[in-house]
Amino acid sequence: MADISVVGIGNIIMQDEGFGVRCAEYLQKITDYPDFVQIIDGGTLGMDLMPYIAGTKKLLLIDAMNIDAPVGSFHSFTGDELNAYFKDKISVHDLGVNDMLAVLKLTDNPIEEVVVMGVKPEVVSMGLDMTEKIAEKVPEVAQKAKELVDKWVAEYQK
Repeated sequence: MADISVVGIGNIIMQDEGFGVRCAEYLQKITDYPDFVQIIDGGTLGMDLMPYIAGTKKLLLIDAMNIDAPVGSFHSFTGDELNAYFKDKISVHDLGVNDMLAVLKLTDNPIEEVVVMGVKPEVVSMGLDMTEKIAEKVPEVAQKAKELVDKWVAEYQK
């Protein structure tokens, strides 16, 4: 069980929908965190992620965000903002993640902080490659994720 979990969410065979997974992969390449931090390719697991993150204290989800915003724009949600974000989600894995977060709130060991970050995708249709505009955002968002996780690690080590 890790105290800090980073989960890249998305479907890599749906072009930009795989953004979260690609960010998690990139983050794994540029970091060497202690054992209490885990970076997970959550794919489209939804509720099936529960065993991997049960007991975690800080959770960062990275996703392609189907929101009313310009393509490629970065967004981050936490606290009450998460309810509004997930309310309008239509993909199966995002609904599953929302359900999982609701169930984890009821456990003896609830997550203390959840952050969802990502960008608005350009194309979500069958294909293995992300669009150039969204692929270029992977290092930028992975760096933002790293900064947040670094902050959490520093708090944990106090």
